[in-house]
Amino acid sequence: MRHITTHDAPATGLRAIGDTSWHTYGVCHGMDPEDADAVFFPLPRDHEAIAEAKELCGLCPVRRDCLDFALENVLREGIWGGLTEAERRPWHDGLPQRLDYDRVVAFFNGRDVHLTEAERQVVIDHAYVRGWRTDRLACALQISHKHARDLLRQAANKVFDRDRNLGVPRRGNNKRRKQTAPAGDRPAAAGPGTKPPVPRPAKSVPATAPLGKAA
Repeated sequence: MRHITTHDAPATGLRAIGDTSWHTYGVCHGMDPEDADAVFFPLPRDHEAIAEAKELCGLCPVRRDCLDFALENVLREGIWGGLTEAERRPWHDGLPQRLDYDRVVAFFNGRDVHLTEAERQVVIDHAYVRGWRTDRLACALQISHKHARDLLRQAANKVFDRDRNLGVPRRGNNKRRKQTAPAGDRPAAAGPGTKPPVPRPAKSVPATAPLGKAA
């Protein structure tokens, strides 16, 4: 907390686990270090100090970033994001399974988010649907080219199995339908009681016929 309230850290190129660019927007930024420690690290039964800290956190515009920072850095002591240690315990325990679509959207908007396993799988599935190439996914997730290729292949198999189970026609069938002749070019089927048309021989043009002007 001393570092957060006194240090104006620029935006880093690290993932959200090391991103401290939000510190300067916090309500606690600029507080005296001793006062900040007393307010945000109260004793477990100091209800007055806890209420004061939660009141400040309720006005903070980066409350959610503060909570994410505590969860991703396993900071179990103190009040972060308006939650005490006991209130954050379920979040710490269920962090690998957390699925926050706001963080997924932030990832696609260009922010280097420290994704959980569940969020990472959603990103891979959406990347395949959006037509991402292997190089782009490898760069975004900071993984190898081979690993990114395998992940996109798994996403493709997942979509194929889903469409097959739901009876969704494949794209290849649609192309074949487009290549077939339209119904207007096909001869109409003869109804019952109608006679088929009799073909007439084409008239031959005599050799002495006058030529057109274009000739």
